[in-house]
Amino acid sequence: GFAIETGATVALIEKHRVGGDCTWTGCVPSKSLLKAAKVAHHMRTAGQFGIQPVDPDVDMRSVTGYVQGIVAETYKEETPDVLRERGSDVYLGEAHFLDPHTLQVGDDVIQARDVVIATGAHPFTPPIKGIETVDYLTYETVFQLETLPKRLIVVGGGPIGSEMTQAFQRLGAQVIQVETVGRILSRDDEIASRIMMDVFKKEGVDIRCHTRAQEVWQAEDGIHLRIDNGDEIIGDALLMAVGRRPNVEGLDLEKAGVAYSPKGIEVDRFLRTSQPHIYAAGDCTGSFQFTHYAGWQAAMAARNALLPARAKGVREWVPWTTFTDPEVAHAGLTEAQARETYGDAVATLTWSMEKVDRARAESDTAGVVHLVHKGGRVLGVTIVSERAGELIHEWMHVLEGRLKVRDVTTSIHIYPSYSRANVKAGGALLQKVLLTGKIGRVVGQASQLALKFMRWQRGL
Repeated sequence: GFAIETGATVALIEKHRVGGDCTWTGCVPSKSLLKAAKVAHHMRTAGQFGIQPVDPDVDMRSVTGYVQGIVAETYKEETPDVLRERGSDVYLGEAHFLDPHTLQVGDDVIQARDVVIATGAHPFTPPIKGIETVDYLTYETVFQLETLPKRLIVVGGGPIGSEMTQAFQRLGAQVIQVETVGRILSRDDEIASRIMMDVFKKEGVDIRCHTRAQEVWQAEDGIHLRIDNGDEIIGDALLMAVGRRPNVEGLDLEKAGVAYSPKGIEVDRFLRTSQPHIYAAGDCTGSFQFTHYAGWQAAMAARNALLPARAKGVREWVPWTTFTDPEVAHAGLTEAQARETYGDAVATLTWSMEKVDRARAESDTAGVVHLVHKGGRVLGVTIVSERAGELIHEWMHVLEGRLKVRDVTTSIHIYPSYSRANVKAGGALLQKVLLTGKIGRVVGQASQLALKFMRWQRGL
């Protein structure tokens, strides 16, 4: 859209389906499925609100119909015809570079002054013995299920694996989640992992950490997964959710002179590849794999290609949210990252959602606002809460320098809202810094002198 508004002639090439992973196999279907699962969970747990709980009859075919209906509604706004009406030339097919300025799509040959590569990524399948003999699921196929598996094995404890674990457990499956390291959501602060593991266990998930899948095979009673301690896990379905890999093969990037590796296309801070007129954005660069980051990078790449003044298109950190219930949102440095850089100067402040009235009212108290700071300067924030993905934006402005913690605490926040958690946490941080910093020491010394004076007066 930006490129068209500048007057540029734009050709959009799509190998598979316009809209990409986010529309078809990522953000849109996963959040729709999570909503359906949350409704089922609320039906089972309605007793806490004084409402008669019921065990819902989950028709997976109807749930999938709902999910695919939302996908179809979203796609209506980005079909090839809609994009053509907005001014883009749309080519459906696999693109191949013929030279640095020429691409071929089927019988069409396209000349371009500038090129932006945004080919995304695909599911990674680890080298587990026998995996090729089993009909396993990935995020590309799980949203097509029409039968709810009684037992679902999820290999992977990252965002995709954890969202699908909770969704299918709430829909009525017995989920066994397998993770190689000691906790799920390992890229988040440890406090978030602990909370979510407790939530999952209370909901019935069988979590196996420090567990590596060794071999898998199909038998009459289901899919068997042997893990590294020799035990066998049996399920009716297997979901592999162990990450994604950049889509860099098949483009003939060598003919364009674009440097790449299995880790992704190499770019500089302006998103330029080894060919200055060819840019790359999003998952294909091997960096943070989030739709919001990919979209932002694509806009920066188009801007840098079409306008004289270049803008930085690579960020050292990118905010994210895992849309479990509660959500897990993060911005800035984790506590571990901060300590690697600043050592013992790093401190933390944790504010429980149990102290937030709106969370109490909705029984959503399993969560925290966790601030990582150095002398009161916020370095990173993790929020575990209902609507954490919305709450984190205020802290992003603090981290980017547009606001200070005092701006958060002195701004009027509607009561009762979840955003009051930010005010409470920020206020506690300022109070802590005040009492332990130079001003606090001066106030403390003055108080001690006053007490001594009062005792001296009483002794006269």
